[in-house]
Amino acid sequence: MSSLQEQLQKLGFQQAEATPENVSDDTASPVDTSQVVRIQRQTKGRKGKGVTVLIDLPQQPKLLADYASQLRKTCGVGGAVKDGTIELQGDQREKAKLWLEQHGFKVKLAGG
Repeated sequence: MSSLQEQLQKLGFQQAEATPENVSDDTASPVDTSQVVRIQRQTKGRKGKGVTVLIDLPQQPKLLADYASQLRKTCGVGGAVKDGTIELQGDQREKAKLWLEQHGFKVKLAGG
């Protein structure tokens, strides 16, 4: 039996080569972890439901989306990126603080 690579070549598919568009370079935009990230628990305008809001993160949309995804998985909850902040459902302050500190951020628990 021929390999999958050979079968794809017979069908006319070409192997993708690494081009500057296909390669993501994480060193292109270093993340500023020196800024203090603030974590709040908010219930205003949410019908009493609490959310954890992470404020003062680096304002890079792709990075925020990636961090939000990782935090949602770590905390096991839903969440979203809104207006340059990350919102996690429920009171996830301690888990979020631990995750951010592991990734080199300085964290303060703000508000009640």
